[in-house]
Amino acid sequence: MKAANVAEAVKSENAVALLKQMYGENRAEENAARYQLVADGFTKEFGDKEFEFFSAPGRTEIGGNHTDHNHGKVLTAAISVDTLAFVTKTDDNIVRIDSEGYAPFEQSLDDLSFVESEAGDSKALVKGIAKYFVDNGCNVGGFTASVTSCVPAAAGVSSSASFELLIAEIFNALYNDGAVSKMKKAQASQYAENVYFLKPCGLMDQSAISLGGVSMIDFENVENPFVLGVQYPFTDTDIVITNTGGNHADLTSDYAAIRAEMEEVSEKFSEKYLRLVDYQKFLDAIPALQNEVSGRAIMRAIHFFDENLRVDKAVSAINMKNADAFYKIVGESGDSSFKLLQNCYVPADTVQRIPLGIVLSQHVTGVKAVRVHGGGFAGTIIAFVEKAETHEYVEHMSEVFGAEHVYKLSIRQEGACRVEF
Repeated sequence: MKAANVAEAVKSENAVALLKQMYGENRAEENAARYQLVADGFTKEFGDKEFEFFSAPGRTEIGGNHTDHNHGKVLTAAISVDTLAFVTKTDDNIVRIDSEGYAPFEQSLDDLSFVESEAGDSKALVKGIAKYFVDNGCNVGGFTASVTSCVPAAAGVSSSASFELLIAEIFNALYNDGAVSKMKKAQASQYAENVYFLKPCGLMDQSAISLGGVSMIDFENVENPFVLGVQYPFTDTDIVITNTGGNHADLTSDYAAIRAEMEEVSEKFSEKYLRLVDYQKFLDAIPALQNEVSGRAIMRAIHFFDENLRVDKAVSAINMKNADAFYKIVGESGDSSFKLLQNCYVPADTVQRIPLGIVLSQHVTGVKAVRVHGGGFAGTIIAFVEKAETHEYVEHMSEVFGAEHVYKLSIRQEGACRVEF
């Protein structure tokens, strides 16, 4: 396909149905225009060439807040915002990317060595993913891409992981005939973020975006996580995510402290991570443990153990179609994140936008559950709102945080993929 053909292609019956499926019934036309915009941007930057579309969604975390990095369980879903690319294959082993709002860059795949000064840069993610592919017997090669994203940056819906899975899927589709598994793509993306980008993330974000739909993921064995697809049945509520403000970009040390403190506790039991520690043994040891680690570390460990149990309970509630039990569990998860995990604000922060958003949400009729969303400390909250009250809730949150920061979303069944009309 060429840019001149996009306008007609996105109007086809198959394209309209696919766009509704990926972005929601009311956003198909809006996203058809995005596809044309990306195509035009590609042609302007790289010329009138044959191309393919690739898309990687954002993700929402329903349960399992900050458990993945200690081999815990999560309940997560892909959502109807995405990073979208217009891509053509090249034969020069160079990746060229022009992303809307960012300076274009290119990266040769002939040298995939880690360069510390590149940490925190998109080039590092491309190199890291390519390195993982090569080291694991997969193929990589050159391409040019024009990229745009409607995944809110630095807001807790995994804009960086969305970009990572986009790159992984492009390598997969163009050079591996689509044979790289979804979990392998997620692991390649996590490797890039941990080793090349130098952010110590877990595997939840990447897994959710790679898998699509709603999934319970058990990371007890991170090399081969157990994945259970879950059919989400609760159509009585809308999912609304609000970006309360702040920026995740300066919070790496706060995220890292959660993992470090959990593992500080596990080390006292001669284990590398909390999943290997017996919960009752941990509880019995608290009187002595409090003299060796901080109270916050102990509370964060309690959150980990209880959150794993809550994920199981949430999956059971979904399978039993027990909406009241499900929303209660989501609320308990958020309460634990606030009180025990303590990732709703940085200690020195007096603005406290996430707590403000949670409290305001709890005072709006029809909100069945609300909680911090994702990494925390800044960014987003997620609310499950009765459909009849969604408009009022969105209006109320928009008055406080701005209409451009309130998103009524749907669950997307497609993970990172090549888009074929």
